[in-house]
Amino acid sequence: MIRNLSETLLRLKDLKKDFGNFTAVDKINLDIYGGEVIGFVGPNGAGKTTVIKMIARLIKPTSGKIFVQNTKGELVDLNSKLNIFNYFGFLIDQPFFYKDTTPKEILKYLAKVQHYPKKDINERIDELLKKFNLFRWKDKKIKTFSKGMKQKLGIAQTLLMDPKIIILDEPQSGLDPKARIEIRKLLKELQLNGKTIFVASHLLHEISEICDKIALVNKGKIIAFNTIENLKRNLKTNIIECQLLEPIKDKNVIDMMIDLLCPYLDMNVTTELGIKPIVFNSNNYDLGIYFDGTKESMSEILDIITTKFRSEMKLVSFAQQRTSQLERIYTELLNEYDDNSSSIITSEGDNIAIAR
Repeated sequence: MIRNLSETLLRLKDLKKDFGNFTAVDKINLDIYGGEVIGFVGPNGAGKTTVIKMIARLIKPTSGKIFVQNTKGELVDLNSKLNIFNYFGFLIDQPFFYKDTTPKEILKYLAKVQHYPKKDINERIDELLKKFNLFRWKDKKIKTFSKGMKQKLGIAQTLLMDPKIIILDEPQSGLDPKARIEIRKLLKELQLNGKTIFVASHLLHEISEICDKIALVNKGKIIAFNTIENLKRNLKTNIIECQLLEPIKDKNVIDMMIDLLCPYLDMNVTTELGIKPIVFNSNNYDLGIYFDGTKESMSEILDIITTKFRSEMKLVSFAQQRTSQLERIYTELLNEYDDNSSSIITSEGDNIAIAR
């Protein structure tokens, strides 16, 4: 893996964008290092696309600056006169192509205006179209393409110039499950090849699968920025989700489990929620265990329920789902931010702090 996490490739410094009296982006600060995959997550209207459009120089910031590393390893103003734009590959919103053109025509035009070596253009186009399973349609009119095919073509053009930094806005929009898996695999391959990727998405599961860090955005501010594991330390609820083969017949088993597992359970949270720390759903045979979130506790809990309660229940599977974890992190941080409207939740090393 070619990565240099000590080098800042892209820096957003006090970035702000107003549209009249409305502040879409409110003094965002963010450093993105070489080889990182950063997820930019937020509800509609949070300011994600506005940030990306400023990085793409489609709109100008009201204040603040964007810096990018040049060929000498120096951070320079993105809006300087230096020709550094080919460092980037962009997919912004849903890609639009003239409906009567073909993938080959579109990519050839884009390659020429960006001064790609003429002798290598056709080979590069074929390489990309094969990578995205579009080669057989390279001479077909784009008006015949599905939304997913257009999306894949949009990502292909993003990679055309072999950019150093890849900026993607909802890259998996319109893709079927198989294509989404392919895109996740591609993004991981790009990272292994040293690419730095900044991806905005509302698909929390996809983000958790591919990103090193998550920036949670709300009302134009970054309210949290850290790894998923470190963000989980700020989480109020941690759940082990168990699937049982059949229902638990003895109603006293749950209370017996609570007594034995008490040292590892999260009693405070479940008291606030008005439920027991172990919950059984008789409709689908799911067993939810609220615990303190440590790996040691999870190991002890699983050991006890598989040995002490082997005769009372048959365990089929268990998981601490990252998707549900991330969704709860996001919901709780948004609620905390709304309750403290003057606060921003920021990362300090491995910890999450509230800056007022």
